[in-house]
Amino acid sequence: MAETPASPAASPLPRRRRRGRRWTGWLFVGPFIAVFALVFLAPIAYSLYLSVFRTQMVGGTRFVGLENYTRALQDGQFWDGLGRVSLFLVVQVPIMLGIALLVALAIDSGRLWGRSFFRVAVFMPYAVPAVVATLMWGFMYGTRFGLVANLNDAFGVKLPNPLSPDLVLASIGNIVTWEFVGYNMLIFYAALRVVPHSLYEAAAIDGAGEWRVITAIKLPAIRGALVVATIFSIIGSYQLFNEPTILQSLAPNAITTSFTPNLYAYSLSFSGQQYNYSATVAIIMGLVTMAVAYAVQLRGMRKEQ
Repeated sequence: MAETPASPAASPLPRRRRRGRRWTGWLFVGPFIAVFALVFLAPIAYSLYLSVFRTQMVGGTRFVGLENYTRALQDGQFWDGLGRVSLFLVVQVPIMLGIALLVALAIDSGRLWGRSFFRVAVFMPYAVPAVVATLMWGFMYGTRFGLVANLNDAFGVKLPNPLSPDLVLASIGNIVTWEFVGYNMLIFYAALRVVPHSLYEAAAIDGAGEWRVITAIKLPAIRGALVVATIFSIIGSYQLFNEPTILQSLAPNAITTSFTPNLYAYSLSFSGQQYNYSATVAIIMGLVTMAVAYAVQLRGMRKEQ
């Protein structure tokens, strides 16, 4: 009985097709990987490289290992700035997220008159650039030319100076809250809109009131959105830079060059020409932010389980 000859091209063909599919996938992912490496990984690698060197007028640039990190951990100005933004985080973020959550729940309830206009009005401050918002609020805070000064003149009173050393952090918190309440409200409202209506119907059949629906259905359903908004707010708090930088010219005695770690790193780099130490401060702040954000994420996931 004659044997049927095997086709030589039968086995390599699927292998070539698989190789082609693999390269096709890399062609799609390649542009993103290139941009990600260029704008994210490369700056981090360069900052790490700078942080282990020191440039001196005598001796030039030399390798110092972890000496810059030891110096940063013993730097009182760095710790003061870190403590300041940590206090800002602990106080401002819960207030901002609480207001955003209340607004989102009010809009989602369907009982708010003109909720479409109200939703746009609350979100509108987020569309204002941070620099413009800070300049606007800085003008209103002014005790010689702004809204506070006008109120003092109109009513014959002397209101506290919002840009004094004791109140400037609260004033910055007010600006940041005004800017980002609408953004966080949109995150919460979008999460509320995807909650199944069958849960509300079941709650109505059981005779649950509005407060019970919020605590038993709505809040557990948007827990993921709450965790995401909290993480974003933590990152934003530790990156606090625009507002104190713009207000520094209005309150030079209250906002120093080390008011926040980011402002401190900027001052070290562009005013003090200490690029290596500035990179070290930036690396440490990145690690602190990552650790706090990861702890919050783990906490939120543990509650969800």
